Formats: sequence, structure tokens, C-alpha cells
Amino acid sequence: MNDWAGRGKVRARLIGGGVEVAIDGITTQARYYKLLVYEFFRKEFQIRPRYGDFDVEIRMEHVGEAPGLDLDNLAKALLDALKGHVFVDDAQIARLFCERAPGERDCITVRATKRS
Repeated sequence: MNDWAGRGKVRARLIGGGVEVAIDGITTQARYYKLLVYEFFRKEFQIRPRYGDFDVEIRMEHVGEAPGLDLDNLAKALLDALKGHVFVDDAQIARLFCERAPGERDCITVRATKRS
């Protein structure tokens, strides 16, 4: 595994066959993540998008009550942000797994890996 890049709310690293992205904090506005992650990839973590099928896992961890953030809206915003950076088009997503779970801090983790 590679070291994490980024020092702000968003960090990323290359993993076997893909990318892992960590986002600190949770807001109920899913569209906030689209711009945040898109700008991170544009400015701090420039990689070439790849062709082929991808598996994507999105995990939202929260402290206390679950936030009023719809996972389907979060997934759409994050996939739109990754498009053109990790993969060429979100039609390449062959498997999408999203979950919300209690955690030690408010954060979101996205793992996008190329299918073999």
C-alpha cells in the first residue's frame, strides 16, 4: 500500500488495482462531496482514469445518531466526483456496495478497485 496524499478533509492513496479515498466529517448535503472530492483529484491527486469494470465500496461512519444523509445520493455524488479521475465513466461500475455504520469518528471511505 502507498502512503496517503492530501492534508485537508480529503486524502487518497493508491491500492492494489485502484484508489482509496478518505473524507473527514459528514454533512447532510451530498452535493458538497462531489465538489470537494473532484477538486482534490484535480489539484492534489492527479491520476489517469482507467477503462474496464470497477468494484466500489462506500462506507459512511458516524458518531451518535445516524445523519440524515441518503446513501444513494452520497453514492451518486462520489461516483460523479471520481468520474474522469479513477474511471472514465460511472457506467464502468460493475459492483457498488454502500453502508452506514457507527464509528469512532465521522468519516467516509471510498474504495474503487479494478476488477480482474
